[in-house]
Parts: sequence; structure tokens; C-alpha cells
Amino acid sequence: MIDRYTRPELAEVWSDHARFEAMRQVEVAASEEMSDPTPAELDDIRAATFTVAAIAERELVTDHDTAAFVDVLSASAGPAGRWIHYGLTSSDVLDTGLALQLRRVGELVLPDSRRLVEALVARAREHRHTLCVGRTHGIHAEPTTFGIKLAGFAFEANRNARRLERAFAQASVGALSGAVGTYASTSPEFEERVLGRLGLERESVSTQVVARDRHAELLLSIALAGAGLERLATEIRHLARTEVGELQEPFAAGQKGSSSMPHKRNPIKSEQIAGLARVLRGNAQAGLENVVLWHERDISHSSVERVILPDSTILLDHLQRRAIALVEGMVVNEQRMRENLDLTHGALFSQRILLALVGTGLTRDDAYRTVQRLAQLAIDDRIPLRNLLAVDPAGAGLDLDVIFDYRPFVRYADEIVDRLDAIA
Repeated sequence: MIDRYTRPELAEVWSDHARFEAMRQVEVAASEEMSDPTPAELDDIRAATFTVAAIAERELVTDHDTAAFVDVLSASAGPAGRWIHYGLTSSDVLDTGLALQLRRVGELVLPDSRRLVEALVARAREHRHTLCVGRTHGIHAEPTTFGIKLAGFAFEANRNARRLERAFAQASVGALSGAVGTYASTSPEFEERVLGRLGLERESVSTQVVARDRHAELLLSIALAGAGLERLATEIRHLARTEVGELQEPFAAGQKGSSSMPHKRNPIKSEQIAGLARVLRGNAQAGLENVVLWHERDISHSSVERVILPDSTILLDHLQRRAIALVEGMVVNEQRMRENLDLTHGALFSQRILLALVGTGLTRDDAYRTVQRLAQLAIDDRIPLRNLLAVDPAGAGLDLDVIFDYRPFVRYADEIVDRLDAIA
């Protein structure tokens, strides 16, 4: 992933050095669980080192990066190096090392998943009574509160955080089962001991590789989290439009919205989230394609994973941090929200009028057509619907103060927002 979106800590986890270091840890743990090396030889194995440059140079000969890594590490250990990679195959070291990397990535990424939930919960509670328009199909529907809106996003973020926790956990598994997964040169007990040293769970049955549905599940969970972030970003983008003006992204001192138009304050953070979420979905599709391997193993997945696992986890980290800053810093224009309630001149109360007319004895269809006619007239001629209903025969006897009252729309706002207590 390009530096623009990459936190240094994650760049380090996915560096070539970190990948080989994870593999080194696997090789050392395996050697420590063998009965053959002497204590002195184990000390030499633990002290063995490598450089990425040396491995790259050796790979020019081997045309196999794991073999090159083993050669360099073994040479560094001296005579004791003969025990390095003893009885193992490439995937034993590659997949178990990858599990160590994924576990570390989870440690870095998951805390911000929870921080996003907390940020949404805080803003939802802050605006539990902030009246605003609810929209369906992009058209004004009935009033809601901005807090209720944000509460829905908070619960979605919580579901995504929990999915990510499960996905990282189930992908952080190792295997040391040999060439086709039969432990011909090792044993299940040896595998269990080595993985115990590394703090990893064991793949139940590894053909030679850890099954790639695990990595696909992680990538799908990341893509789903990205979709949730995009849904939030899309809502913010819509509400930030000039014609709506209910929200504004945080705008720092010295920031410029446009190179040519000084008045612009564009929703660039939301747009970036929406754009990069597409990359996450594309990578998830590649992860699904990686599930199908030939027989016990091929390497069609390997080159793909070198791109999609670092890129997806780095982008998830970036988008989460972007979203947290967006939620915490967004400017809520409560006055504009109230003004927008009047754009349809009272048509937002159409269902309450409909129900009141049905209560007087009209059929539902007759009541519906009456309200439809009056509401459209209010919108077209910019006449308050209440005034039209007051002089229409259908409105005779109706209590307009009761009908044109915002309180019924938000009477359960506290109860709905208080449900956040379960996840906060």
C-alpha cells in the first residue's frame, strides 16, 4: 500500500524483514521442540540472523524465497544450522509465520474498531433530541433525531468490530504438518508444542497449507466493515451538500477546500472512505478466489495474498482512523436541520393526517387521496399544509394542534438511544 494511507506500525508488520522474522521465530520454536539439537546448538540457532538483502541475493540462485531464507539462516547458525527446517516444508513456516503477522495486525487494528463505536455512541447520545428530517429514497419522509440516526451506525460499527475480532482470531492459526499434512516427518504432538510456544491455535486439518477460507473470511469481514464505513460516509456526504447543509466535515485552520474556489469546504474525508471501500471489496473477491487450490496445495494464492492482505488491513486501519476523526469532529447544524423540516410545508405530517381521517370514518383509500392532494398542493404552492387542511371539508373536526406536533415522532428517542448502553 502507498505511504499516504499507511501507518508506520503496520508498514513494519508487513515489511519483508517482519515476514522473515516471523518465519525465523517459527524455525527457532520448531528447533527448540526437537530432541536432537544440543543446548549449544540451540543457542546457535537462536542467535542465527538474516538480512533481507542476503535472502534476495540467495534467491537469485534458488528461485525460491523460503529456500533462500532457510539457506541464509542455516549458514548463520553454523553447523547447528542443519537442524533448521528439519522435517518441515515451506508452508509450515510461511503459513505459521503469516499467522503471527495477522495476530499482530489485529492487535494494532482492532482497538480503533472499538474507538469508532465509542465515538458514534458519544455523538448519538449528544444528539438524541436533535430533531431532523428522515429521508427514504432521498425524499423527505417523517422527522427523526440525529441521535437515532447515529445510534444505528453505532450498532453497525459494533457488529463490524465483533466480526473483525472473530475473523482475526480464526485466521491466526498455524500448522506444522509436513508435505501433505500427514506429519510424516513430524507429529501432531510436535506441532502442538511448537504452536504452544508461539501462542497460536492449530489448523484442524492442513493439507499442507492452512485452509484459505480463513483468510477469505478475514478479507470479507474487512470489506463488510468498509461497507459500513462507506454507508456512514455517504450519509455525511449527502447531509453536507449545500442544498441540505445539515452537517459539515471538520475543517482545520489553514486547510483549503479547492485550489481555485476559496469558499469550498468539500467532504473529502467521506469521499476518500467511499472510494477506498471499493478496494476492500475487490480484495475480498480475490480472497474468495484463493480458497480453491489444487489438491493438497498449489501457490496460486501466494502472490495474491502478498498484495491483498497487507493492502486490506492497512486500508482498514486508515479508514477507521479517518472515520473516528470525522465523527468526533463533524459540525452539526441544528438550526439548518430545523429549517429543513419546513421545506415540504408540513407534508411530513401526512401519515398523522391520514390516520386521523381514517379515525373519522373515511376509508383508507379516500383518506389517502385526500391527504395526497393537499400535501402536493402545499409543496407546489408553498402553502402550509395545516392551513389547507383547516379550510378543507375533510379537516372539519380534526384537532390540528395534536396532528401537527413533532413530539410523537420522537417520543421513543430516549429509549432507542439508551439501547446503546448494551455496547458502550
